[in-house]
Amino acid sequence: MSRYNIDSPEKYSQLYIESVNEPEVFWSELASNNFLWEAKWSKVLDWDFRKAKVSWFKDAKLNITINCLDRHVKNHPTKTAIIFEPNNPDEEYKSYSYSELLTEVCKMANVLKSMGVKKGDRVCIYLPMIPELAFSVLACARIGAIHSVVFAGFSSSALAARIVDCKSGIIITSDGSYRGKKILNLKKIVDEALEICKSDQKVLLVKRTNESVNINSKRDFLLEDLIVDVDNFCDAEIMDAEDPLFILYTSGSTGKPKGMVHTCAGYMVYTSFTFKNVFQYDDGDIYWCTADIGWITGHSYILYGPLSNGATTIMFEGVPSFPDYSRFWQVVEKFGVNQFYTAPTAIRALAKQGTSFLKNCDLSSLKVLGTVGEPINLEAWQWYNKYVGRSNCPIVDTWWQTETGGILISSIPKVIPDKPTFATKPFIGIQAILLDENGNELKEFNTVGKLCIQYPWPSIARTIWGDHKRYIDTYFSAFENKYFTGDGAFKDKDGNYRITGRVDDVIIVSGHNLGTAPIEDAINEHELVAESAIVGFPHQIKGNALYGFITLKQEHENIDDIKKEINLLISKKIGPIAKLDKIQMTNGLPKTRSGKIMRRILRNIASKEFDNLGDISTLLNPDVVKEIIDNSL
Repeated sequence: MSRYNIDSPEKYSQLYIESVNEPEVFWSELASNNFLWEAKWSKVLDWDFRKAKVSWFKDAKLNITINCLDRHVKNHPTKTAIIFEPNNPDEEYKSYSYSELLTEVCKMANVLKSMGVKKGDRVCIYLPMIPELAFSVLACARIGAIHSVVFAGFSSSALAARIVDCKSGIIITSDGSYRGKKILNLKKIVDEALEICKSDQKVLLVKRTNESVNINSKRDFLLEDLIVDVDNFCDAEIMDAEDPLFILYTSGSTGKPKGMVHTCAGYMVYTSFTFKNVFQYDDGDIYWCTADIGWITGHSYILYGPLSNGATTIMFEGVPSFPDYSRFWQVVEKFGVNQFYTAPTAIRALAKQGTSFLKNCDLSSLKVLGTVGEPINLEAWQWYNKYVGRSNCPIVDTWWQTETGGILISSIPKVIPDKPTFATKPFIGIQAILLDENGNELKEFNTVGKLCIQYPWPSIARTIWGDHKRYIDTYFSAFENKYFTGDGAFKDKDGNYRITGRVDDVIIVSGHNLGTAPIEDAINEHELVAESAIVGFPHQIKGNALYGFITLKQEHENIDDIKKEINLLISKKIGPIAKLDKIQMTNGLPKTRSGKIMRRILRNIASKEFDNLGDISTLLNPDVVKEIIDNSL
């Protein structure tokens, strides 16, 4: 990718201008020169945002695993592709060369074929972060099956809903999973899910924890029994550029989960290009994204993006707090990690423990730090920069979505300077725009508007599985001929973007539009505050008033004094209109498994709508909801 290595501000400007002025020429040349194709395209792009129709590299033929595996096996077969670091640090880690990974993927692919899986079939994958998860995902791509990974922490009902929606015929799971000190019986959850959905599924069972599980001889198959009889190589199914690669369900704050569909060619090109440049990956680097492959971050930036670049990527089974809060930093030292990509939620949790857990860890290998999942607040950014990066590592605060497939806005190390709490500049080819409520472009700097994209990029999701109308209504109906991200953003005088949060997190108080993100940022600057969430609740005079749920770093006796200090801070940073009417201290906030705060639940609690919380079983910490209700004001 030498011509496409963004190594200077001038190179960024040059490529960005090319990608905007002649996007089809730009993406055609990049795709031609950096990937293997069975057949080239007849047309680079067809699109119509009014109908939510996008097609890249029309009529091209390829298989993404040839680009992620075979070509690297040919050039450097012994290079390490995946390092698996288990939950328990006393268990030996495993590494797989590109040659070994290709063999494992082919064997898994042949197992699936022996079970009747063919091109276009949906395969549901409910596995912990173990190597077989990577093998399964890539095996599906190898034979043209559509993988649908469900995070192995979701409830049986959540799993059942996804099985039914995508009409999968087989589910790959394990006997159990390790998570810190806990062992979760995944097979039991799968059994319950299949009872709920009454689906005629085959179950392929991977051994991990040796938990005692129920085996249905007519339905359940042990991987260890089937894999001994299959060949070590499997020819790659040749796919059309627009054939579906995977379905990934967004967790959804309300209503039915949305099965976002990503296709083969455009997704490959964009995730590969963004990985190489956003993380400034050099040959020989060790890259670690702490996400789970059950989320889009894991799809794009643990597997497909890194492997398409011939990178070495770490799969981590554990949690940052086990055996203690030094685990992340021990792994960085153990493998000499160069790029480290994690969530602000994790950073805040680690910062809450102080710096003692970092002191005996050598973090000098780190070259780039990254954040993903939500905007990072200033205090967390500064802690990350000072104590993890030693004020010597650029921080890429990446903004993107399940729907976008890859990173859309981010700084680029030593090219686009990072700026605390700002995602900064659009990536190559991304034509971002801010609109007001009426769809008029906000051209002035230092303005807040609704963030939209006005031209397609290769990895944009093509539809919602089985419901294209919902796809149109959700993303393309708000503003004509624009993809509406659902997020608000602030653009400074230098053209840097700061994501202000979901637009539905704007609360009208006494006629004033108040974004919750700036208020939360102000609160989080208080030295005793770990994190906060602001929601609105009905008020007879103001229409809505502000309710703050706040978690402190440690227990404190003078809570009333802290509440006063918080409102003084808000008043100082934003204005008296943004002061909180109610402040409730909590031991934690309800979050999805990817770390996002479920403000819908908090809004209902603040409004005393305790019977309208919806399914909370898929939360990272469902127990905290009862505690918040019991102590609500």
